Formats: sequence, structure tokens, C-alpha cells
Amino acid sequence: MADLNRSSFQPNYAVPPGETLGETLDYLGMTQAELAERTGRPKKTINEIISGKAAITAETALQLERVLGIPASFWNNLERNYRETLAQLKEEEHLLAHKEWLKNFKITTLIKLGWLPKEGSPVRQLRTILNFFGVAGIKKWESLWQSPAATYRTSTAFQKNPYMVAAWLRKGEIEAQKIECNPYNAILFQGSLKKIRSLTLEPPQVFEPRMKQLCTEAGVAIVFVPDISGTRVYGATRWLNSNKSLIQLSLRGKTDDHLWFTFFHEAGHILLHGKRDVFIEAIDEDRRGMMNIDKEKEADSFAQEFLISPNEYRAFRQKGQFSGSAICQFAQRIGIVPGIVVGRLQHDKVIPFSQRNNLKKRFRFS
Repeated sequence: MADLNRSSFQPNYAVPPGETLGETLDYLGMTQAELAERTGRPKKTINEIISGKAAITAETALQLERVLGIPASFWNNLERNYRETLAQLKEEEHLLAHKEWLKNFKITTLIKLGWLPKEGSPVRQLRTILNFFGVAGIKKWESLWQSPAATYRTSTAFQKNPYMVAAWLRKGEIEAQKIECNPYNAILFQGSLKKIRSLTLEPPQVFEPRMKQLCTEAGVAIVFVPDISGTRVYGATRWLNSNKSLIQLSLRGKTDDHLWFTFFHEAGHILLHGKRDVFIEAIDEDRRGMMNIDKEKEADSFAQEFLISPNEYRAFRQKGQFSGSAICQFAQRIGIVPGIVVGRLQHDKVIPFSQRNNLKKRFRFS
């Protein structure tokens, strides 16, 4: 026999509690007038309750318990369930009228990633996406993510694919909420970054838990969220509250130079810039129209100089020796992984992007 529990069977109609009350009166052989007299309620009120025009109040439920011998909790539950079903039906009607909105998201991708459950109808799938974002409705989603006041909109990466970038950002928030952090401490965070720089030499199973621990001790949550096809996002930084910052990394690019530059770039935003800003870093991002272009350049410089000191880099370039062995010797001397040096030389067009890529380490999500 099928298990018709509440989660698997939801009727598309609402039964008013008054219907049950009317059936109870018929069973007891009691008239509405007699019930009105026994409860002290006007006959009109009893009639409106039975016809579904009036609600059973908590006071009325107690009176029905005394007169009919049926607990007040029974009547209260009937009324609550009835009102809840009415609200669900009204919401379903609204969502059905806006089911096309769901097409803005690559739902199949989000389901495959395990971020959303698969539902059998557009309305139920709409509910899952709203639950995922933690918003009551589509209008509230738009006010939080697409209104002129939404800080996310300052990034051209967000403007290109706002719905899926929003999903990626939201997943980062969800994961970061699970991480307990000490209150943010800028001095402690700066010290943590020096230790994390040396972790670039370690494999992921060593550097990932250690960098997360160092950052949480300084009030910064680190989360890795896979890049979603089409978003082209490397990383993002934002403050979850005044004492907790979030650095979100996607592993886009899959090589150590991309990972470490992005991490230290985001760290630069935390140390240098305000707590109300949101920064999203994407591939080939056109910064000409960005409000935060100066801050992005400052974060770039911070990452470059933190990983390779300007004096060391200048001296290395002046030698003009960029063979694999020369790069490895330089990286070893300054205490970082060779891939970071290769990425810097390629970015500065000292060597072509096609050269020395064998010195880079590649990462992927397990």
C-alpha cells in the first residue's frame, strides 16, 4: 500500500474546519442553534464557521472542547492546517504564473551539483530555488540580487550571467555559514597570509585544511565552490557580517598560479577595502565600466607583491634567464611554488602563455 504521508500527498484544495464541525453536529444530533446556546456564541457565528466564512478562534476551540468533548487542540490544528493550505494554494497559483522565471537558471546543472533536489513540476522546482536562496518570493530575489542597490551588480561578471553567478555566490554563503570563525583580526590575518604563502609548496591535502584553519582563526571563512559553466568566475570576496569575511574560490583555471593569485587578490580586498563592498573576479573581465576598478588594481598589486617582492622580481627579470631550471631555482630561493613565477611571467608577457606550463600544478575537485 502506498504511503500517503504529508510530504508525498498534498491535495490541491482546502477543507474548512467548519465542514468537520458540521459533520460532528450531525453525528451528535445537535443543531447549530443548540451549539450556539451551549457555547454562548451567536448562531450567525456558528453558521459562518460551518460554511467556512469565519475562523475557529482559540477561544472558540476551548468552548467546542467543553461542549463536544473534542480537544481544543484538534480544532486549532484543523484551523491552522486549513489556513496553511490556503496560503500554499495561493502561492502555487502565483508561482505557476511565473514558472518561466525558472528558465533563467540552469536547473539541470544545479541538480547535478547536488545544490537542488529534482522536482516533478515547475512550481515545486521554483520552491526549491527560492528555498536555496533563502527568499520568500521572486520579487524579493530580484530586490536582493538585481536592484540598483545590489552590491553584486558592480561586477561585469555578474551582469553577464546574473542568475548562475548568484547561485554560485549563494552556495558560498551557505557553506560559509557552517564555518565557525573567530572575530576578524586584521593583524592576525596578515600573519596568517605569511604562513599560507609557504603552503604554496605543499599538496592540496596539506595546504587546504591548514589555510582554512589559519583564516578562521583570523575571522575569514574560506570555501571552495566549483565553477558553474558559463559564469567564468575565479573568486569572490564579501563580508557576511562585521566580524566575518568570506573568500570564495572556484579553482577555475585549475592551476596553482590561478589559485594562489586569486586567493591573495581576495585577501587584499579584505585588508585594503571596505566591509560593504563585494568583489567578484572573472576571466577576461572588462574593468573599464567597473565602479571598483581602482580597488581591483590595488588588490592585483597586493597579490603580486605579497607572492613575489618587487625587488626580487625586478632582479630576476633583469637576468633574462627564464629556462625551467632558472625559474625553479628562483622559486625555491624565495619560497614559493614555480607555477606562480610562471604565471607572473606569462601575465607580464615576459614569456608566452604556451611556455613553461609544465611547471604548473593542476588541481581539481575530488
